[in-house]
Amino acid sequence: MALDELKSAIPDFAKDLKLNLGSVIGNSELPQQQLWGTVLACAIASRSPKVLKELEPEAQANLKPEAYQAAKSAAAIMAMNNVFYRTRHLLSDPEYGTMRAGLRMNVIGNPGVEKVDFELWSLAVSAINGCGQCLDSHEQVLRQAGVDRATIQEAVKIAAVIQAVGVTLDAEAVLASAE
Repeated sequence: MALDELKSAIPDFAKDLKLNLGSVIGNSELPQQQLWGTVLACAIASRSPKVLKELEPEAQANLKPEAYQAAKSAAAIMAMNNVFYRTRHLLSDPEYGTMRAGLRMNVIGNPGVEKVDFELWSLAVSAINGCGQCLDSHEQVLRQAGVDRATIQEAVKIAAVIQAVGVTLDAEAVLASAE
């Protein structure tokens, strides 16, 4: 199992990450599609080759092809949107917020899976990428669709743990290559 391999690669000083990784994936109450779509989108967003290599096969095995593609689409579109909207928010000139984005985002309107699932994956990726405006937007859509806060928090916990595992493993790889 790739998840076990990933957990075994986590160094002892990051034991909490190992425990949390097993918990957020192994004990998640999210439905299978929401869970593995969140895992895949976050693995991509983490930018960690090791994390993606280990988690992608398991995600693919647990997702229907359309959900697999939609999770990858969520990671891709949010990679763009998070930079754009975070920048708009951070610039002190409010005029940027009134300007048309002019960026194609068709997949958000027609993701090929339940809108709630895609929104959840987009929210998790936005958490990794640190875009408050996108987090607020996706959280509002989810809440209006009847998704409870516990489900939203579950996706954010998955994002946090996967990101932390990626940072830790990538840092260890760099440190080991410097020896």
